[in-house]
Amino acid sequence: YVGEAERRRVTPEHRFKSAEEMRTLFADLPEAVDNTLVIARRCAYMPEPRDPMLPAYTTGAVSDEAEELRRQAHEGLNERLERQVYSQEMDAAAREAAATRYRERLDYELETIVSMGFPGYFLIVADFIRWAKEQDIPVGPGRGSGAGSVVAWALTITDLDPLRFGLLFERFLNPERVSMPDFDIDFCQDRRDEVIHYVQQKYGRDRVAQIITFGTLQARAALRDVGRVLQMPYGQIDRICKMVPNNPANPTPLAVAVKDEPALKAMRAEDPTVAKLIDIALRLEGLYRHASTHAAGGVIGDQPLDEVVPLYRDPRSDMPVTQFSMKWVEKAGLVKFDFLGLKTLTVLARAKELIEQRGETIDLSNLPLDDAGAYAMMGRAEVTGVFQLESSGMRDVLRRLRPDRFEDIIALVALYRPGPMDNIPRFIACRHGEEEPDYLYPSLEDTLRETAGIMVYQEQVMQIAQILAGYTLGGADLLRRAMGKKIQSEMDAQRQTFMDGAVARGVPKATASRIFDQVSKFAGYGFNKSHAAAYAMVAYQTAYLKANYPVEFMAASMTLDMGNTDKLGVFRQELDRLEVPLLPPDINRSTAVFSVERAQEEDRGGIRYALAAIKNVGRTAMETLVADRAEEGEYVDIFDFARRVDPHLINKRQLENLVCAGAFDSLLPNRAQAYGAVEPLLRFAQLSASERGSNQQSLFGAETVSSGPAFALPDLPEWPASDLLQHEFDA
Repeated sequence: YVGEAERRRVTPEHRFKSAEEMRTLFADLPEAVDNTLVIARRCAYMPEPRDPMLPAYTTGAVSDEAEELRRQAHEGLNERLERQVYSQEMDAAAREAAATRYRERLDYELETIVSMGFPGYFLIVADFIRWAKEQDIPVGPGRGSGAGSVVAWALTITDLDPLRFGLLFERFLNPERVSMPDFDIDFCQDRRDEVIHYVQQKYGRDRVAQIITFGTLQARAALRDVGRVLQMPYGQIDRICKMVPNNPANPTPLAVAVKDEPALKAMRAEDPTVAKLIDIALRLEGLYRHASTHAAGGVIGDQPLDEVVPLYRDPRSDMPVTQFSMKWVEKAGLVKFDFLGLKTLTVLARAKELIEQRGETIDLSNLPLDDAGAYAMMGRAEVTGVFQLESSGMRDVLRRLRPDRFEDIIALVALYRPGPMDNIPRFIACRHGEEEPDYLYPSLEDTLRETAGIMVYQEQVMQIAQILAGYTLGGADLLRRAMGKKIQSEMDAQRQTFMDGAVARGVPKATASRIFDQVSKFAGYGFNKSHAAAYAMVAYQTAYLKANYPVEFMAASMTLDMGNTDKLGVFRQELDRLEVPLLPPDINRSTAVFSVERAQEEDRGGIRYALAAIKNVGRTAMETLVADRAEEGEYVDIFDFARRVDPHLINKRQLENLVCAGAFDSLLPNRAQAYGAVEPLLRFAQLSASERGSNQQSLFGAETVSSGPAFALPDLPEWPASDLLQHEFDA
């Protein structure tokens, strides 16, 4: 603290001095100063930008990476066509006609990927995704523009048919603008680390690292840190911080807050301590405060990474971390791979597991996209737990739109954002035939029909430029980027190219100019259709499960939010609406997570409350209890529980919360009595554990603690109903 008399003090001499000052200080030994320059020149290192470096993909055969990619892609496409494109009604000619479009697109993409030098990248990504799926680790259907690639679909990197949904490869990999492809992959959040460890083992622990990020001091954090060092009262610092607007997406600089907030300006003028606080915080604002690791990004090198970039060891991880941040690792030649964790995938995996427990199997990657029940449920806005659709604003849109096809969900994911949201009323009116769509020009009707004449996707910008002005899709992607950046010189050049191409195709000059202006205005907030389609697929999967398997879906959703009391309350209300019983926790019936319980196989069943959802009991401890019960049988009474439980596993607070939640009601219905017996039960558990550990018997064969009579339970009346409810709520 600044106010401590014994603190280490820094003098005015503790600073970087100028060259002149150093020569004055060492006037009697000038060669010492000269030698610092000699050493500096010997140590100087200026990293140069490098081309991307990828480890060689091991094929196990003599073919090179390009040939291996072609082989895997063609084999994968044939499997996709059999499973997802061909139908039983198709004859050989119809099959060949359907396959031709896919094969032509595949060959075009392969040629582009190989010519740009990226076959190894696709093979590496496909390899760790294939491994994850073989280990039953849930993988998302796609994310970002990568979902527009037929090669990625054939390799099972993505699970969306790009041709069926009109997704463009050039939005992902533009042959007219060489840049690294970038697949963002969603994994089940509980098992994402397993995939990263697989990559480490395959390519070498010294060649795989996470990427560093730096946390900067924003206005509020700077005020709190400085206030703490100045030993100002916490309440005073908190009041000052609350005068600074809190907008994480667009933080307000402290100088702006002081200028715009009269009370803060007055405090600074009247209180010297506050003035000192603000003056120091203004100088510290924006500086790096700490280092951490990127939430998803990792790099894989073709050589030990310490030969390429400086590394850092995060004490919370066993993986090395690059000292270069995201921007600079790419310039150093390292290729970034994103391993993202998505909670919804874990929900889907858990729901699928519960469905299989009732003897049914379900393939989430190949669901029918025309399920009437799922669309009817979305149209009623009964979407609690449904990915991307459960906010109150989105529910209102769903009620008005009443979606009846998958393309509606894609459009909603893209439209429900600031800016495009203004087009939602017109989109709904056109979808219901209340207004006439405006397709801008007759030749653009096919492009805009899906979204009722409204530009929603970035891909539509590219297609409009291609159809109306003769752009290649690669050139159209450059146009889209230029429109997004709003650089006037680029816009002027693109306008001329667009106008010339459109006029040459018979479009009136005034019409072409009007369309260019409309497209340009939209391009700044257009959404990537590939990403919208991928997330719409996850939304549909959750809606399908909720509509067709509501009990299993709700149990899975509650498991993933066990620690969120407010969310569990929302789910409880939804269960009441669905008329699904929520069964109380039971030490002999509950598992650590929420489970489905049926009296008979044909029953829809109810959801048994999770032991680990009880406050302060711990999931690991409850999983151990459930494992003991599965191995040794149900607990006969509360003393049997105490005999068998590991006293190192459960403490007084855990046992009290289990009692208050009603988990022991089947063994001892009087909760007051069970609560009063907690301490004797724990002592009894300790004695039983000691006896098990000693593995000895009484010298004369007397009864041991484990087999002898238990202690007498306290004679207590049951709690009043109000107390029972309060204890349940607290637990």
